[in-house]
Amino acid sequence: MWIVRLALKRPFTFVAVALLVLILGVVSILRMPTDILPVVDIPIVSVIWQYDGLSAKEMEQRVVTPAERTFTTTVNDIEHQESQSLNGLAVQRIYLQPGTSVESALAQIGASAQSLLRRLPSGITAPLIVRYSASSVPILQINVSSASLPEEQLFDYATNFIRTPLTKVKGSQLPLPYGGKPRSILVDLNPEALYAYGIAPTEVSNSINAQNLVLPGGSAKIGSVEYNVVLNSSPVAVDALNDIPIRAVNGRMVFVRDVAQVRDGYNVQRNIVRSNGRRSVLLTVLKNGSASTLAVINGIKDTIPGIKAQIPAEVTIETLFDQSVFVKESIKGVVLEGGIAACLTALMILVFLGSWRSTLIVALSIPLSILVSLITLAALGQTINIMTLGGLALAVGILVDDTTVEIENIYRNLALGKPIRKAILDGAQEIAQPAFVATTAICIVFLPVFLIVGPARSLFVPLALAVVFAMIASYLISRTLVPTMVMYLVRDEAELHLPKDSREYQNAKQRREEDQKKKKKGSGEIKDPQEGRLWRFHQAFDRRFEAFRDRYTGNLGWALRHPAAVLTTFGIVVAVSACLFPFLGRDFFPRVDAGEIRLHVRAPTGTRIEDTEAAFAEVEETIREIIPPSDLRLMLDNIGLAFGGVNFAFTTTSTVGLSDGEILIALKEGHKGSTDEYVRQLREQLPRKFPDRTFYFENADIVGQILNFGLPAPLDIQVTGPPSTTVENLQVARQIEQKVKAIPGAADVRLQQQTDGKDLRITVDRIRAAQSGLTERDVANSLLISLSGSGQTAPNFFLDPKSGISYNIAVQTPQYRIQDVDSLLNTPILSAESASTAGSSGASLTRSGNQPQLLRNFAALSRETSVANINHYDAN
Repeated sequence: MWIVRLALKRPFTFVAVALLVLILGVVSILRMPTDILPVVDIPIVSVIWQYDGLSAKEMEQRVVTPAERTFTTTVNDIEHQESQSLNGLAVQRIYLQPGTSVESALAQIGASAQSLLRRLPSGITAPLIVRYSASSVPILQINVSSASLPEEQLFDYATNFIRTPLTKVKGSQLPLPYGGKPRSILVDLNPEALYAYGIAPTEVSNSINAQNLVLPGGSAKIGSVEYNVVLNSSPVAVDALNDIPIRAVNGRMVFVRDVAQVRDGYNVQRNIVRSNGRRSVLLTVLKNGSASTLAVINGIKDTIPGIKAQIPAEVTIETLFDQSVFVKESIKGVVLEGGIAACLTALMILVFLGSWRSTLIVALSIPLSILVSLITLAALGQTINIMTLGGLALAVGILVDDTTVEIENIYRNLALGKPIRKAILDGAQEIAQPAFVATTAICIVFLPVFLIVGPARSLFVPLALAVVFAMIASYLISRTLVPTMVMYLVRDEAELHLPKDSREYQNAKQRREEDQKKKKKGSGEIKDPQEGRLWRFHQAFDRRFEAFRDRYTGNLGWALRHPAAVLTTFGIVVAVSACLFPFLGRDFFPRVDAGEIRLHVRAPTGTRIEDTEAAFAEVEETIREIIPPSDLRLMLDNIGLAFGGVNFAFTTTSTVGLSDGEILIALKEGHKGSTDEYVRQLREQLPRKFPDRTFYFENADIVGQILNFGLPAPLDIQVTGPPSTTVENLQVARQIEQKVKAIPGAADVRLQQQTDGKDLRITVDRIRAAQSGLTERDVANSLLISLSGSGQTAPNFFLDPKSGISYNIAVQTPQYRIQDVDSLLNTPILSAESASTAGSSGASLTRSGNQPQLLRNFAALSRETSVANINHYDAN
């Protein structure tokens, strides 16, 4: 009661507080991040290992397993580890205990990885270590295409001139581009010329590294001037690399141009992006942490016009799969439903109380309670999303209770003839305890939500907080602002609830007449408030409601006299309803038709990327036959593995090789056909038409991707065991796969691991190699440079003086020169001791010694089947 007396004594204080809540609420709404779902706060760290040319099995055994075991010792609070090993790439996910400091884990993992490098294969680089968020899903795709420029230029523009300015948008995160051809300075080796001159691939790489370097010359003081000494240690033109000497052979100096061709080209393409059948480059925009999806996308779109002005007009930049449209519509729908609920609630109050002023008080208390909840949520770092807005919409119907019950009780006390102030105090006192118990009981209902663990906690705790804060605010407003507003707004309406023949009503009428005369509004007839149109409607409604209540009382009396019939009928209704339960699906979240389809296509393992592209083109033709042009807006193919492996650190993908990829299908707005129906037809017809390929569908909308929490499918079954039971685990997994396929409703059941990879195994005869002065290391180094390039073990860079960008120099044999087994076996091999001296001194240019040997002289080749990707769970 003290707070009610304080509110009546200091009314302007609480009015000012209400205005402050209004201002802070509007500011909070404008500044709070807006997203589709709350941030899924799961502490995860991604560790990306890369070593091109290393098989998936070697990557698992020699890199991933030692790393996992090391991290379990040196990193605190690890909940579990998961990893995926591919050819030349490994992705580790380190899941930490809830509440663990990710920053500390990043520091510990980084320090452990540096000390671990000495135990790993020679030449491997330090891993990329970043924080991973399950909420980091693509919110916008940027397609970069051109009708005239080649793919390597598109990739260069996308990486260095488009992506870089976009990363300045607050909250944005852009991995490396998908598709295109990464620009590189290539030294294309000619195996025949190498053998003819007696030069090995390692010599060419060593000579370029020795002649293209960056070392400062220092300064020299000559006379009164101090000069900076600049050395021509690095060529300023690509063609100049062709003139680098390797060594003298038979009295003639052999240059790089004699055994290779240096050109401005691109790395071997491992990723192809096609937009409606035309090759392009794709930039994926991710949302960083709790940033606003709408703010990030709007910032990206505002930045793009400035970027277009700085790049050639031939380059087209197009935004695709804009998730802000879906976010806006989802939030708009929730806000609209909440607004409708508030309006219907106000209308109900108006009908039952018959007072527009009382309705205004109730209507004002609802948004003020919601604003208080939003202010508190903003202070706790929450976002505006469908969960918090859904909680507020849920609370709208409950928020009116405190205010409505108090006003109705005040009216009841007024009808007893009490003065307005005493009616307010008595009415508030009578319901104080019941209202507090009711508010507390509703808040306690949401207490179990805070006991939830795992990803569901991140989703439902904000909803519970929104309801609880709004309920607490509603109770406080009903104790403070509502009595104040009743005191000043309802004073003139108090007589509405008095009998006409009562002394209080006659006194009020006399006071009204005196007020009319004081205001000098004339001596006309004074209208009786109880004769107003709204009051007459309220009285008529009350009569009908009383008649309905009388009929209900009669029916209730009949039910109490016939309990057997009532209970039997109730039991039948419950039984019939229970029979419908098996026909209702169960899911974590309602399905949303976003007009997008994400189809994953997997060609036979080992298919080269050019043939995979052709296979995707055939699938596209079938899709166009199923989805009519009137509904189909866009088809975007993403085939193979992105350059660098960096993208695996930020996003989750099911793509595991060059024979793998996905097709993103966007339907037109207002499409006639249902998205689910198109998916059903594609699921039926594609496997039947292309039996050699695997098809499955993944979540395309932002809600489905977030709710999967980084997993490739809503339901994942993992078979784990020690490395010694790999074969048995695989057999069990296949048995489970067949049984799950037999379950009604199960779709897209597949084994993620590929076990039919294609290997060419080279077996070196160490004795014969030793007789030629060669070791296994010599063979491995020569093959690595020839097939995978020198960029890993002996990195070297060329600075483009025009753009100021450094590009990798890769010494390797062009793929078109190795198209059969004989070409591979003709690779020249030179001992490491002989090769290391090439280019290191002037004397070495004229050395004589061991001549290169062909690989076929001491090695045999065989074809084998291997595992293309290996998954780990806690080192098993």
